[in-house]
Amino acid sequence: MAKGILEEPVGRALAHPPAAADQARSGALAGRPYDRWKRLIDIVGAIVVLILAAPVMAVVAGAILLVLGRPVLFRHTRPGRDGRLFELVKFRTMHPVDPARGLVSDADRLNPLGRWLRATSLDELPEFWNVLRGEMSIVGPRPHLVRYLTLYSPRQARRHEVRPGITGLAQVRGRNALDWQHKFEYDVEYVDRRSFWLDVRILAATVRVVLRRDGISAPGAATWHEFTGNAEPDPGLLRPAGESVRPGAR
Repeated sequence: MAKGILEEPVGRALAHPPAAADQARSGALAGRPYDRWKRLIDIVGAIVVLILAAPVMAVVAGAILLVLGRPVLFRHTRPGRDGRLFELVKFRTMHPVDPARGLVSDADRLNPLGRWLRATSLDELPEFWNVLRGEMSIVGPRPHLVRYLTLYSPRQARRHEVRPGITGLAQVRGRNALDWQHKFEYDVEYVDRRSFWLDVRILAATVRVVLRRDGISAPGAATWHEFTGNAEPDPGLLRPAGESVRPGAR
């Protein structure tokens, strides 16, 4: 089941109508019956994970305190559904910026503990608190930086029609190994195709991706490359139909 979602041809995902038609289509898709059930599933799932993972989170917090010091949590403002801002909470994985100590770039600030937390995705566990609060979903487009809101094309901005997620379609189809255009296309595809069974498939694929540690960082970067905008307002077909994207293939 996970293999199908990981290797689905991109041509199917990118053969969409132009932006004007997307906007009309967006209104028709805005209030799916599954969305109400999805919120209930998110609440139950977040409570279960927070309870079961509490011992692991305590150990991780202690390790961060010993190695990186305070604060243990990384808090950052991110845009959620409809662009509403919220405070994302994760475990801290980097030293603070300190030019005097040569800690400027992500590569400089990451240490072995931080790399391991990112590789295992344990740094994401506190985000289940965001899910419980209704700011995020377990499955959905990842919440990116606030400054990206003004850089999206109208089509890319549709990723904010749903709550952002801890994992999503882009994460199981390449994660940070994907370029930004593909990430956003997969986000919009999720908005259009979201369903209970798609979420189940994404969660199953997520386990595989995390265990294999695929796509942890972008090629040539310690974490990911900055999104600086689109070369064209609305990109067309980004890959030939039938070509597959597999995590770690780029």
